[in-house]
Amino acid sequence: MPKAVRILLHIGVSAILALLVLPAFVVVPASFNAASFIRLPPAAFSMRWYGGFFQDPEWLSSLATSAEVAALATGLSLSLGTLAALGLARLGGALRTALYGLFLSPLIVPTIVTAIALYYVSRPLGLVGTIPGLALGHTLLCLPFVLVNVGVSLHSLDPALLRAAEGLGAGPWRVFRTVTMPIIAPGLLGGAVFAVITSFDEVVISIFLSGITAKTLPVKMWETIRVEFTPVVAVAATFLILLTLTLFALLRLFGLRQAKPAESLS
Repeated sequence: MPKAVRILLHIGVSAILALLVLPAFVVVPASFNAASFIRLPPAAFSMRWYGGFFQDPEWLSSLATSAEVAALATGLSLSLGTLAALGLARLGGALRTALYGLFLSPLIVPTIVTAIALYYVSRPLGLVGTIPGLALGHTLLCLPFVLVNVGVSLHSLDPALLRAAEGLGAGPWRVFRTVTMPIIAPGLLGGAVFAVITSFDEVVISIFLSGITAKTLPVKMWETIRVEFTPVVAVAATFLILLTLTLFALLRLFGLRQAKPAESLS
């Protein structure tokens, strides 16, 4: 591909990405409004609504609930997704394709359908309005991201390394801990990042499964918007944006650190 065409292609893709992403950052200046309503651009800048966010127990409780649910959902999805990826790597043919499609179905099925199904199953079990119920619901959405990331990392795993470790007397757990896990570490980290972001941003399933004692940050934002559209909602949205950017920056930093040893060996 000619260099000029490649440059134009990069410019076009960057412009499309900017058109899709930059409007979301409008909430950042909106969170510094001094007025009692969202105004762009702000007539006067103030930290008033940041103080209101941190002084309101309901906002802090919803933020803590989101963090707890995200931690549980990430842990569950990492465990189950890694096991699923290892199992699928040993399969082949139509069975592997069918199971892979089954695990990815939460990304295909409309979220509202999944939410209704989860509510129907969780209500008789007493999981609606509880943190475990929310965590299980979020795990269903986080699992495909872990499966895909770990599955991609497994492609770089040489089966000869596993056979060599087993030939030296290492058991299955030691082989996984000393050989498999270091190689799939980038996939585990990538899956964890996507799982945390997915859990923190999920609102539809959270609306169906949340309650008075278990309300996530997106649900609190949705309820506040229905009653009053104050800049405190923009403050909460700003925190979600900062969380996303921070996690992707850490993922990128880890990727660069992983690439440096490989370059030095080559």
